[in-house]
Amino acid sequence: MEDGIPCLWMRGGTSKGAYFLARDLPADRASRDELLLRIMGSPDPGQIDGIGGADPLKSKVAVLSPSSRPDADVDYLFLQVFVDKPLVTDAQGCGNILAGVGPAAIERGLVAATGEVTPVRIHMVNTGEVAIAQIATPGGRVTYRGNARIDGVPGTHAPVPLIFQNIAGSMCGALLPSGKAADRIDDVDCTLIDNGMPCVIMRASDFGIAGTETREELEANEALRARIEAIRLRAGPMMNLGDVAEKSVPKMTLVSPPLAGGAINTRSFIPHRCHASIGVFAAVSVATACTLAGTPAGEIARIPADGRFRIEHPTGAAEVLVQRDGAGAVTGAGILRTARKLMDGLVFPAPTAR
Repeated sequence: MEDGIPCLWMRGGTSKGAYFLARDLPADRASRDELLLRIMGSPDPGQIDGIGGADPLKSKVAVLSPSSRPDADVDYLFLQVFVDKPLVTDAQGCGNILAGVGPAAIERGLVAATGEVTPVRIHMVNTGEVAIAQIATPGGRVTYRGNARIDGVPGTHAPVPLIFQNIAGSMCGALLPSGKAADRIDDVDCTLIDNGMPCVIMRASDFGIAGTETREELEANEALRARIEAIRLRAGPMMNLGDVAEKSVPKMTLVSPPLAGGAINTRSFIPHRCHASIGVFAAVSVATACTLAGTPAGEIARIPADGRFRIEHPTGAAEVLVQRDGAGAVTGAGILRTARKLMDGLVFPAPTAR
């Protein structure tokens, strides 16, 4: 490890993270996690002695390996490295970091480019599903240049369309793990839903706020955060997630009427910090909740006729394409992301654990 570890530092969607090949990390989970804490500089609020960005959105890891199943091209394990705790968790997936997996797999030789656009079938190890990413590879090489734009990221880049199917109950075993479209926890109506990401969806107004507050205003509201966390701890067992005190799921999402022509407006906690935007799978889960009658989201949402749900968030909106059957049930979803290689080289972990 003193000679450095091969690492791609990439932006995926609205997150940043370190992309490693599994063969370059310890096979033992405890040793791997301890190493990643030293690489990222955790636990330390500033992650000053590591490459982490002092924010949950910038303290993420993707571990790639040859596919373990015939219907995929590459295995992708997502790991969330906590900033201020000595904790690494695989309790969730990440759709933003997923956007960088296809390019990284081609860059590292796990997948061969096959034309101007290379489809990469990605086995999301955390949840067991397969996503298909379309990667621009003109001349047989990955390009990050293009005209696609996503809110929360300056400029334009090559598009990375992501298509998901069969993600309902990815971690909770069912789309609605409690068996209900709405539950009441601590006098708050909640939808406990998992369509790629376990989420608890609640009206912002039930907390005495508008839902249009800035990220900083919400994080400074200690009473609000404490109440949301109390609901989260109760929701965990109801979602078949057990004790979630030390887990990064479920995500907590406050919804309010859209402000800019979208389907719904959101403020998400992931789970203790307010998200600068919204996670990919969380956006899919929220869009799905919008289609359910009698839910906090369903009562507020404006359902688009073309199936393109713009999920508004603090820095813009995430567009989710929702496929529904004749009865209105969600059968599939897709989202457009972008990614960019920021650095390719060797990373040197701190010499000792903290």
